[in-house]
Amino acid sequence: MADTTTPQKILLAEDDKFLSTAMGEKLTREGFTVLRASNGLEAVALAKAEHPDLVLLDIIMPQKTGFEVLSELRLDPTTRDIPVIVLSNLGQEVDIKKARDLGAIDYLVKSDVEMRVVVAKIKEALAKLK
Repeated sequence: MADTTTPQKILLAEDDKFLSTAMGEKLTREGFTVLRASNGLEAVALAKAEHPDLVLLDIIMPQKTGFEVLSELRLDPTTRDIPVIVLSNLGQEVDIKKARDLGAIDYLVKSDVEMRVVVAKIKEALAKLK
């Protein structure tokens, strides 16, 4: 069972301020602690410092792409096992394959998915960790 005293931490790496705010508020209402990064450098630094339970990662971000972030997280023993769900506008099969090859556990295309589905995927991924 989940530890009810400590909310699970989600690192939301998203440079779109509107989407970051909307998704962050939704995740907070669902009981998660939300850490936000607006670029790839922040995402890597926060992941290493805070060890979130899951990373929700955009691909197209300033300073480092989501692919670069994913690669760095997988190379570091302290962040290697953090599950990463990609949430991107890139829907090409080549991008999805690349993200999965780099270790993403799921890949969601922003235009094709509702926020409640994203939350369900996060909960499903976290449940598998228990």
